[in-house]
Amino acid sequence: MRDDSWLPPSVLLTVDLVILTLREGQLCVLLVERGKEPFAGMQALPGGFLDHVDEAIPDAARRELGEETAVDAGRFHLEQLATYGDPGRDPRGRVVSVAHLAIAPRLPDPVAGTDAADASWVPAEVVLSGKVKLAFDHDRILADGIERARTKLEFSALATAFCEDLFTVAELQQVYEAVWGVPLDTRNFYRKIQAVDGFIVPAGTERRTTVGRPARLFRAGPTTVLSPPLVRPVPPLAEQQAEEQTEEHAKERG
Repeated sequence: MRDDSWLPPSVLLTVDLVILTLREGQLCVLLVERGKEPFAGMQALPGGFLDHVDEAIPDAARRELGEETAVDAGRFHLEQLATYGDPGRDPRGRVVSVAHLAIAPRLPDPVAGTDAADASWVPAEVVLSGKVKLAFDHDRILADGIERARTKLEFSALATAFCEDLFTVAELQQVYEAVWGVPLDTRNFYRKIQAVDGFIVPAGTERRTTVGRPARLFRAGPTTVLSPPLVRPVPPLAEQQAEEQTEEHAKERG
């Protein structure tokens, strides 16, 4: 039986943003340098506490997105990623974060917000490799966000969120290569996307280049679920490691 003197624990709520875009063909994530404790001077994902008690969580995510990028939040593909609330994740107390994934093409250079010392686009692989450590549990949140994007590229039309309204097949392929981190065969890629009815549709125009034939332009089609899916190739290093593990297991059994 619960004691009548019991009070609910004090819990603070934040939103954190995994903001992804392509810059010079690389998958990049927006990071801020924290200007205040805790973790002053460390890199972190942008985000913050609710503005007031009546602010809805999606509204808070859109507000933070606009403040951090100076771009209309309506330009972004924005979806809720996951909730992170492990005790001890924030030294200020019990803080629960509702993380979101945001994607848009050609985002401008960022400007640090009021509580950040700096903001910059950082290649995602630099963070995933551990060369840059993030504050709080933001390494985990970022890894989850990128894996969400990688997985959804297989089964949904999310790749077009990285593209402008009009794009070439080569630009769409560049999205897949940057997000998945593997090179793709051009002819095979074109054949696969053409096999998905309504994934992309011709725009009826071309983009002239300095050399070669003009490139046909496409726009996102009505299809949101890819069937058949575009299966992600196994990265060469992961494939090699899997083969080495198989050989080791075979030796152990022998």
